Amino acid sequence: MKRVLAIILGGGAGTRLYPLTKLRAKPAVPLAGKYRLIDIPISNCINSDIHKIYVLTQFNSASLNRHLSRAYNFTGFSEGFVEVLAAQQTPENPQWFQGTADAVRQYSWILEEWDVDEFLILSGDHLYRMDYCHFIERHRETLADITLSVVPMDERRASEFGLMKIDQQGRIIDFSEKPKGDALRQMQVDTSILGLSSGQARQYPFIASMGIYVFKKQVLIDLLKKNAEQTDFGKEIIPASATDYNLQAYLFKGYWEDIGTIEAFYEANLALTQQPLPPFSFYDEKAPIYTRTRYLPPTKMLNCTITESMISEGCILKDCRIHHSILGIRTRVESDCTIEDTMLMGSDYYESFPERETLVQQEKIPIGIGTGSTIRRAIIDKNARIGKNVLIINKDRIEESNQEDKGFYIRSGIVVVLKNATIPDRTVI
Repeated sequence: MKRVLAIILGGGAGTRLYPLTKLRAKPAVPLAGKYRLIDIPISNCINSDIHKIYVLTQFNSASLNRHLSRAYNFTGFSEGFVEVLAAQQTPENPQWFQGTADAVRQYSWILEEWDVDEFLILSGDHLYRMDYCHFIERHRETLADITLSVVPMDERRASEFGLMKIDQQGRIIDFSEKPKGDALRQMQVDTSILGLSSGQARQYPFIASMGIYVFKKQVLIDLLKKNAEQTDFGKEIIPASATDYNLQAYLFKGYWEDIGTIEAFYEANLALTQQPLPPFSFYDEKAPIYTRTRYLPPTKMLNCTITESMISEGCILKDCRIHHSILGIRTRVESDCTIEDTMLMGSDYYESFPERETLVQQEKIPIGIGTGSTIRRAIIDKNARIGKNVLIINKDRIEESNQEDKGFYIRSGIVVVLKNATIPDRTVI
């Protein structure tokens, strides 16, 4: 795998994950209490012995740069690196990144200098664990120019994805973006060609792109130069190359979730609390998910009732009830609080006891969840200050609302309290 260089696409403005992306790049959004989205593809690379990694981004990249510089430092005796390539305007390229392919094209001059055989193109907002070695071995065995990682799909979900057709050799011969009706039925394939059993093939007769690709080095460079007007891999570059290049499909059978929307992000996080087997587990010693080391103290819980939840390190919880929730690092929950079906992202720093006492005396609100508050089906972003006796329960069952001046949004019925927001005492949402 030393002949492979990984390129992680950091995504655009992250509008589907807004307001979590208001002050941070999409790959820097917190995940599972202590990680960031970017930790998933980087950890998969490290566990697959791929140590040359670029991350392309252009929006709110300060927190992402800070996280990567603190989390991923390879020794001086290794070629390994994790480096951000941020969008920049030059005389040759006066525009910002116009799409996934354009982002790679603008840095092709750096990529051409590397003595590697393949480029591995990854997305920064998917939750999955994959050994890329098998993916790249399949690419080499089939003498492919481009290999796409695909997931099997049933008919119910297939129309939500970009689908592909393959021939008997597994070569991709056709593409269709979110087809419906007759167009959908025409995209059925024999998925047993890719390794499914006959029963599984009947249940999952479609294959959908994961947005993960392996390119031969020169093939990628040539396609980006030849198709200068095409800006997207999945919609333009790859479909247009199907006739002239050997495109192969690699079937991934494990858990994979695109968590690029608020609802998908919320559901995927809370699914981590399932017992005994969540769909995705961080408890894998052979393929750990890495992140920044913080040296936080153990969590302290005083007379709490906690069920089906994940509690990160450095939290202080007092006489509260927590059910089916995730609590991020340094979370503080005061007494008589109820937290249900909620993701608390925690805090970037501690407020000392004297500081908190001073804030109370000044009739201000300390960081954390105030006494007597109830929160259900919500995401509370970092450093939020929730006052006493606050109700965040979406009592009017609103699906979508923009209340930025009041410190929150509602997306798909989920209340999202902004980073650094203050919700006054006795507020009802």
